[in-house]
Amino acid sequence: MTFDRIETEKAPKAIGPYSQAIKSNSLVFCSGQIAINPETNEFKPGTIEEQTETVCKNLAAVLEAAGSSLEKVVKTTVFLADISDFPKMNAVYAQFFSGKPARATVAVKALPKGALVEIDAIAEVKP
Repeated sequence: MTFDRIETEKAPKAIGPYSQAIKSNSLVFCSGQIAINPETNEFKPGTIEEQTETVCKNLAAVLEAAGSSLEKVVKTTVFLADISDFPKMNAVYAQFFSGKPARATVAVKALPKGALVEIDAIAEVKP
């Protein structure tokens, strides 16, 4: 089994000792993304809709760097600071994940940088 670290300047740098993603054989495992501007590496506060859009764009950039795409995502996990934001997050999420991957959504006590949403993903990629 091989492991390749994925790193792109088109997505935020890791804010800890982890990779943006790891590619292993035919899958890419993307670390959770929050609403960080990849150009400044600064958190972008905003509404749940705005943050979800930024998160999805960041995930798309990481997946592209790995040779995959949002259309090839098979599983996501969505972490919400407030479960009442679910409908608004879901509306934006649906615009990006047309393939309707498997998903778990959980409410958490807090997210890094005071984020409202964090999403990670597993996607298919050519080995």
